[in-house]
Amino acid sequence: MTGYSDPINHALAFAAKHHDRQVRKGTRLPYLTHPANVAIILTRYGQDEGTVVAGILHDVVEDCIREAYTREDLVQRIADKFGRDVLDDVLAVTHRSKDDDGVEFSSEDRKEDFLERLAKASDRAAWVCAADKIHNIRSIVADLRRTLEPETVWDRFAVGREGTLRWYRAVHDRLAARGFDAPIMGELRAAVEDLEVEAEKPAAV
Repeated sequence: MTGYSDPINHALAFAAKHHDRQVRKGTRLPYLTHPANVAIILTRYGQDEGTVVAGILHDVVEDCIREAYTREDLVQRIADKFGRDVLDDVLAVTHRSKDDDGVEFSSEDRKEDFLERLAKASDRAAWVCAADKIHNIRSIVADLRRTLEPETVWDRFAVGREGTLRWYRAVHDRLAARGFDAPIMGELRAAVEDLEVEAEKPAAV
Protein backbone atom coordinates (compact mmCIF):
# COMPACT_ATOMS: atom_id res chain seq x y z
CA MET A 1 0.00 0.00 0.00
CA THR A 2 1.25 3.49 -0.82
CA GLY A 3 2.41 5.38 2.24
CA TYR A 4 4.53 8.44 2.87
CA SER A 5 6.77 9.53 0.02
CA ASP A 6 8.51 12.73 -1.02
CA PRO A 7 6.18 13.26 -4.04
CA ILE A 8 3.09 12.82 -1.85
CA ASN A 9 4.48 15.20 0.76
CA HIS A 10 5.37 17.66 -2.02
CA ALA A 11 1.85 17.38 -3.48
CA LEU A 12 0.27 18.09 -0.09
CA ALA A 13 2.49 21.15 0.34
CA PHE A 14 1.63 22.32 -3.19
CA ALA A 15 -2.10 21.86 -2.58
CA ALA A 16 -1.87 23.61 0.81
CA LYS A 17 -0.22 26.61 -0.84
CA HIS A 18 -2.78 26.90 -3.62
CA HIS A 19 -5.86 26.16 -1.49
CA ASP A 20 -4.66 28.58 1.21
CA ARG A 21 -7.56 30.43 2.89
CA GLN A 22 -10.14 28.36 1.03
CA VAL A 23 -12.73 26.47 3.08
CA ARG A 24 -15.14 23.66 2.26
CA LYS A 25 -18.47 24.92 0.93
CA GLY A 26 -20.83 25.79 3.76
CA THR A 27 -18.29 24.98 6.48
CA ARG A 28 -15.24 26.42 8.21
CA LEU A 29 -13.10 23.41 7.41
CA PRO A 30 -9.85 24.18 5.57
CA TYR A 31 -10.23 23.07 1.96
CA LEU A 32 -7.11 20.93 2.25
CA THR A 33 -9.11 18.42 4.30
CA HIS A 34 -10.80 17.36 1.05
CA PRO A 35 -7.76 16.44 -1.09
CA ALA A 36 -6.19 14.85 1.99
CA ASN A 37 -9.25 12.62 2.42
CA VAL A 38 -9.25 11.78 -1.29
CA ALA A 39 -5.63 10.65 -0.85
CA ILE A 40 -6.61 8.51 2.15
CA ILE A 41 -9.39 6.83 0.18
CA LEU A 42 -7.01 6.07 -2.69
CA THR A 43 -4.33 4.65 -0.39
CA ARG A 44 -6.98 2.52 1.32
CA TYR A 45 -7.51 0.84 -2.05
CA GLY A 46 -3.76 0.42 -2.59
CA GLN A 47 -3.45 2.89 -5.44
CA ASP A 48 0.00 3.86 -6.67
CA GLU A 49 1.88 7.04 -5.84
CA GLY A 50 0.99 8.84 -9.08
CA THR A 51 -2.74 8.26 -8.55
CA VAL A 52 -2.53 9.51 -4.96
CA VAL A 53 -0.63 12.61 -6.08
CA ALA A 54 -3.28 13.30 -8.75
CA GLY A 55 -5.94 12.88 -6.08
CA ILE A 56 -4.27 15.47 -3.88
CA LEU A 57 -3.94 17.92 -6.77
CA HIS A 58 -7.28 17.24 -8.47
CA ASP A 59 -8.91 20.58 -7.58
CA VAL A 60 -5.91 22.88 -7.97
CA VAL A 61 -6.50 23.92 -11.59
CA GLU A 62 -10.26 24.28 -11.15
CA ASP A 63 -10.33 26.10 -7.82
CA CYS A 64 -7.08 28.02 -7.49
CA ILE A 65 -6.95 30.40 -10.44
CA ARG A 66 -6.17 33.77 -8.91
CA GLU A 67 -4.56 37.03 -9.81
CA ALA A 68 -1.11 35.51 -9.44
CA TYR A 69 -1.85 32.24 -11.25
CA THR A 70 -3.60 31.73 -14.57
CA ARG A 71 -4.88 28.32 -15.59
CA GLU A 72 -1.88 28.01 -17.92
CA ASP A 73 0.49 28.80 -15.03
CA LEU A 74 -1.01 26.10 -12.84
CA VAL A 75 -1.03 23.53 -15.63
CA GLN A 76 2.64 24.20 -16.37
CA ARG A 77 3.61 24.12 -12.68
CA ILE A 78 1.92 20.75 -12.15
CA ALA A 79 3.55 19.28 -15.28
CA ASP A 80 6.98 20.57 -14.26
CA LYS A 81 6.76 19.40 -10.65
CA PHE A 82 4.80 16.16 -10.89
CA GLY A 83 4.99 15.00 -14.50
CA ARG A 84 2.74 14.94 -17.52
CA ASP A 85 0.89 11.76 -16.49
CA VAL A 86 -0.24 13.33 -13.21
CA LEU A 87 -1.25 16.50 -15.04
CA ASP A 88 -3.30 14.50 -17.57
CA ASP A 89 -5.16 12.77 -14.74
CA VAL A 90 -5.80 16.08 -12.97
CA LEU A 91 -7.13 17.70 -16.15
CA ALA A 92 -9.37 14.71 -16.86
CA VAL A 93 -11.28 15.38 -13.62
CA THR A 94 -11.22 19.18 -13.89
CA HIS A 95 -14.35 21.04 -14.96
CA ARG A 96 -13.65 23.31 -17.90
CA SER A 97 -15.22 26.74 -18.22
CA LYS A 98 -14.74 26.91 -22.02
CA ASP A 99 -14.80 24.49 -24.93
CA ASP A 100 -11.88 23.86 -27.28
CA ASP A 101 -12.84 26.93 -29.32
CA GLY A 102 -12.87 29.20 -26.26
CA VAL A 103 -16.67 29.43 -26.03
CA GLU A 104 -17.96 29.75 -22.46
CA PHE A 105 -19.90 26.75 -21.18
CA SER A 106 -23.23 27.07 -19.42
CA SER A 107 -23.47 25.31 -16.06
CA GLU A 108 -25.15 22.29 -17.66
CA ASP A 109 -22.67 22.24 -20.54
CA ARG A 110 -19.78 22.16 -18.04
CA LYS A 111 -21.24 19.05 -16.45
CA GLU A 112 -21.86 17.33 -19.78
CA ASP A 113 -18.34 18.17 -20.95
CA PHE A 114 -16.97 16.65 -17.73
CA LEU A 115 -18.97 13.47 -18.23
CA GLU A 116 -17.93 13.16 -21.87
CA ARG A 117 -14.25 13.50 -20.99
CA LEU A 118 -14.64 11.12 -18.04
CA ALA A 119 -15.83 8.44 -20.45
CA LYS A 120 -12.44 8.62 -22.22
CA ALA A 121 -10.21 9.23 -19.20
CA SER A 122 -7.57 6.84 -17.88
CA ASP A 123 -8.38 4.37 -15.13
CA ARG A 124 -6.17 6.43 -12.81
CA ALA A 125 -8.34 9.47 -13.45
CA ALA A 126 -11.44 7.32 -12.85
CA TRP A 127 -10.03 6.28 -9.48
CA VAL A 128 -9.44 9.93 -8.57
CA CYS A 129 -12.94 10.89 -9.67
CA ALA A 130 -14.55 8.10 -7.65
CA ALA A 131 -12.57 8.94 -4.50
CA ASP A 132 -13.38 12.64 -4.90
CA LYS A 133 -17.10 11.98 -5.23
CA ILE A 134 -17.13 9.53 -2.31
CA HIS A 135 -15.67 12.14 0.01
CA ASN A 136 -17.96 14.87 -1.27
CA ILE A 137 -21.06 12.70 -0.86
CA ARG A 138 -20.07 11.36 2.55
CA SER A 139 -19.48 14.93 3.74
CA ILE A 140 -22.94 15.98 2.56
CA VAL A 141 -24.57 12.94 4.16
CA ALA A 142 -22.78 13.59 7.46
CA ASP A 143 -23.92 17.23 7.45
CA LEU A 144 -27.51 16.22 6.63
CA ARG A 145 -27.55 13.79 9.54
CA ARG A 146 -26.26 16.45 11.93
CA THR A 147 -28.70 19.21 11.05
CA LEU A 148 -32.35 19.82 11.86
CA GLU A 149 -32.66 21.96 8.73
CA PRO A 150 -31.50 19.91 5.72
CA GLU A 151 -32.30 22.71 3.29
CA THR A 152 -29.38 24.68 4.74
CA VAL A 153 -27.14 21.90 3.40
CA TRP A 154 -28.83 21.60 0.00
CA ASP A 155 -28.78 25.39 -0.40
CA ARG A 156 -24.98 25.28 -0.59
CA PHE A 157 -25.33 23.99 -4.12
CA ALA A 158 -26.56 26.16 -6.96
CA VAL A 159 -28.42 23.19 -8.46
CA GLY A 160 -30.21 22.42 -5.19
CA ARG A 161 -31.28 19.04 -3.89
CA GLU A 162 -32.49 17.47 -7.13
CA GLY A 163 -29.61 18.76 -9.22
CA THR A 164 -27.08 17.51 -6.67
CA LEU A 165 -28.65 14.05 -6.60
CA ARG A 166 -28.74 13.88 -10.41
CA TRP A 167 -25.11 14.94 -10.66
CA TYR A 168 -23.66 12.32 -8.36
CA ARG A 169 -25.83 9.59 -9.87
CA ALA A 170 -24.73 10.69 -13.36
CA VAL A 171 -21.03 10.49 -12.43
CA HIS A 172 -21.46 7.00 -10.98
CA ASP A 173 -23.41 5.85 -14.03
CA ARG A 174 -20.88 7.30 -16.47
CA LEU A 175 -18.00 5.55 -14.70
CA ALA A 176 -19.96 2.30 -14.79
CA ALA A 177 -20.87 2.75 -18.46
CA ARG A 178 -17.21 3.17 -19.44
CA GLY A 179 -16.50 -0.22 -17.89
CA PHE A 180 -14.76 1.01 -14.75
CA ASP A 181 -15.55 -1.81 -12.34
CA ALA A 182 -12.84 -1.31 -9.72
CA PRO A 183 -13.70 -2.18 -6.10
CA ILE A 184 -14.16 1.51 -5.26
CA MET A 185 -17.30 1.55 -7.42
CA GLY A 186 -19.17 -0.40 -4.75
CA GLU A 187 -18.36 2.28 -2.22
CA LEU A 188 -19.35 5.05 -4.63
CA ARG A 189 -22.65 3.34 -5.42
CA ALA A 190 -23.40 2.92 -1.70
CA ALA A 191 -22.58 6.59 -1.06
CA VAL A 192 -24.92 7.75 -3.86
CA GLU A 193 -27.69 5.52 -2.51
CA ASP A 194 -27.20 6.86 1.02
CA LEU A 195 -27.45 10.42 -0.30
CA GLU A 196 -30.67 9.55 -2.11
CA VAL A 197 -32.10 8.08 1.11
CA GLU A 198 -31.18 11.18 3.10
CA ALA A 199 -32.80 13.38 0.47
CA GLU A 200 -36.11 11.58 1.00
CA LYS A 201 -36.18 12.13 4.76
CA PRO A 202 -38.56 14.84 5.97
CA ALA A 203 -37.13 17.75 7.95
CA ALA A 204 -37.34 17.35 11.71
CA VAL A 205 -40.21 19.23 13.34
